[in-house]
Amino acid sequence: MSTDRCGRFGKALGAGLLAVAALTSCGTGPSVSTEATTITEAAARSDQMNLEFTLPGTLAGDFQEFRAGQRGHFGMAIMAVGGERVMTFGDWTTGPAWSTMKVPLVIAAQRRNPSVSTYSMTAAIASSDNAAADTLWQGLGSPQEAAKAVEAVLREGGDGKTVVPATRSRAEHSAFGQAEWALTEQARFASRLPCLPQSETVLDLMTEIVPNHRWGLGNIRGAEFKGGWGPDASGDYLVRQFGIIDGPTGKIAVAFAAQPDSGAFSDGMSALDAMATLVSEHIDELSGGRCPR
Repeated sequence: MSTDRCGRFGKALGAGLLAVAALTSCGTGPSVSTEATTITEAAARSDQMNLEFTLPGTLAGDFQEFRAGQRGHFGMAIMAVGGERVMTFGDWTTGPAWSTMKVPLVIAAQRRNPSVSTYSMTAAIASSDNAAADTLWQGLGSPQEAAKAVEAVLREGGDGKTVVPATRSRAEHSAFGQAEWALTEQARFASRLPCLPQSETVLDLMTEIVPNHRWGLGNIRGAEFKGGWGPDASGDYLVRQFGIIDGPTGKIAVAFAAQPDSGAFSDGMSALDAMATLVSEHIDELSGGRCPR
């Protein structure tokens, strides 16, 4: 591609993609060693910078199309297992973890007590049973000890920011479920989850989710996933989910969140179904990976 054509192409793409185009196809000097950037990754970055342009037919373009037909706040984060770079889409960034925090909770409980109740772990993940999860939490010691134990699992999984509260901010909901878990940090944790010691049990349970919770990632064959949902103080639902799926080049960590203006759980669930469909349709665009040896 000539320099003049490259310049015109870059302007058409917008400032965010111009830099990527310049690195990948328009350089005239010595080649520079850079990490490969896909069109989807470049478009995702343009979305983060509030640029209007994304290439039609890409995951980023189709996500914008999906987003234009929704009312509310929606987000998606994707990362290769063992990778370093998170791609984010949408305007939802952080909120209560709800039952997705049961995944690190189960790992913490199993590490603290290898003979911990199999029933409690299974119920907490497969059917999102709150009483079973509370039993696991109490088995970690005092509320402060329990919070630190779950937080330690997050840190080991690459999440250096999320704080797990020791006490309930809302009396009717668990302390750990009200932890603010950013979508990017959740995807980062998911990308390290298969690599953590003693994570096999929870990953197996994440394939055994009960049928009525198998929306979103549950529509993707072989997905290991966990959902979480709950109302804010005014009764409007946040619906979120994270997990690991298989891609052509390895495993991919995915995190979704939907907070529809309607406040209805069913609308949030439908939005996650749509996002999972988008990921499935564009799976070939996504970089997969594996745990470092």
